[in-house]
Amino acid sequence: MGNYSSAGTFIIRVILGVIFMAHGLDKFQSGIGNIEGFFASLGIPAFMATVVAIIEIVGGIALIIGLGTRIASLVLGVVLVVAIFQAKLGMGFLGGYELDIALLAMAVHLVLSGSSLLSVDSLFSKKNKA
Repeated sequence: MGNYSSAGTFIIRVILGVIFMAHGLDKFQSGIGNIEGFFASLGIPAFMATVVAIIEIVGGIALIIGLGTRIASLVLGVVLVVAIFQAKLGMGFLGGYELDIALLAMAVHLVLSGSSLLSVDSLFSKKNKA
């Protein structure tokens, strides 16, 4: 059963990483100025749009390769919590924050379980065990 669990964690890690990386890249590709305006309309300092985009890209890449999985997942989880409460809560569950809740559950799973298969993290843990 452990191998199936590790495979599941691997799939969650990579998919969550791809989603966050894509969201971060999209913020720059769609015009970071537009995102800054949206953030400002929510009462969030405009410069945070760039900070969040970079966190999403770097965090997404970290998850894809499995480097610092627990830390990256925790930071991305914080981004999700802020997004839910600052931007999505008023939109309701469906069409609002349901996707963010699912992504947050994935991030929490990774914070609790770590990176598992095919990760840079596992290379370091094997060296420490030897």
